[in-house]
Amino acid sequence: MPALSRRAPQDLIVDNDIVRIGLGDVKNGGTTPVGTSVYNILMGTEAGDSDAAGYKPPGIVGTKACKADTCCVWWWIAQAMTVAFTGPTGRCNGFARAAIRLGFHDAGSWSSSLAAAGQDFGGADGSIVLSGTEINRADNNGLQAIANQALIWSKLFNVGVADIIQFGAKHAVVTCPLGPRTRVFVGRKDSKKAAPEGLMPSVSMSADQIISLFEDKTIQPHDLAALLGAHSTSQQFNVDKTKAGFGQDSTPGVWDVSFYNETLQPGTNSKVFKFQSDLVTANDSRVSDEWHAFIGDQSHWNGDYASAYVRLSMLGVNNINNLTECTQVMPAAKKTFAGASTPGLFGKS
Repeated sequence: MPALSRRAPQDLIVDNDIVRIGLGDVKNGGTTPVGTSVYNILMGTEAGDSDAAGYKPPGIVGTKACKADTCCVWWWIAQAMTVAFTGPTGRCNGFARAAIRLGFHDAGSWSSSLAAAGQDFGGADGSIVLSGTEINRADNNGLQAIANQALIWSKLFNVGVADIIQFGAKHAVVTCPLGPRTRVFVGRKDSKKAAPEGLMPSVSMSADQIISLFEDKTIQPHDLAALLGAHSTSQQFNVDKTKAGFGQDSTPGVWDVSFYNETLQPGTNSKVFKFQSDLVTANDSRVSDEWHAFIGDQSHWNGDYASAYVRLSMLGVNNINNLTECTQVMPAAKKTFAGASTPGLFGKS
């Protein structure tokens, strides 16, 4: 793992005009090695992605040896997800895309201002699946199948729903060719309490509304630019049903930076459906510099996305110091892919 920073703990750091804010029980620094690592990622002094590998499970699921190692069961879960998320052409498939979106929607339903006012619930707590009502909100249309699968995996492997959702979102990204290998932390607490409503972005929002919404989640414009790149692999089905299945760039099965350029360019592939919220946010002065910086720079985006997603995956999590890092069980990143620049493969994986 990357060396730990020696920077003195603070709950807010301004670094190159980027405001970095602590979260949960590591708001002012960690008290354990994992807590310190997460805090360092939040503060931008430690990488949010890692190639740490070589894990070998000590036994099969359910054995005494496997139960004694927190990460063992997650290695077996990773094997199941690799099969579920990989399409026949080696691209990530629709199930993977749904898993990424599920991770965003569970974690993103949290607000720092509501938390400060005594409503510190929602976030990465599994409530999108466990509450029984949250999944039926209009924001979550199209997520029912992957939510059900998350619950099945949780029961099959006897792990928390909050963790399975975030593990799945990170696994799906690295399953996509060129995607980063985001660091994995497990041990979140599940909740059946539905998250507050009105905390998810809409494609009709203005740039001001989008940026304010994410800043209330402690996600600054720099990180917002990185997170919106997840639309590189997305397809829309509900915004315009006459164009169901259209991707937000021309290579929706590959985690590439085509999205950043194609969003800005007029007259791109006729099968590309651009969200109005992406267009206005990309052109906002608070986001545009970073947006342009990602064009043609896969490594830059991957690193920024991984760090930003670690932050997102910790929203509403108040036991960060007690989590366990299991990054080593994740599959290797596909750093090259022959079809990365092949457009027009909509609906194919």
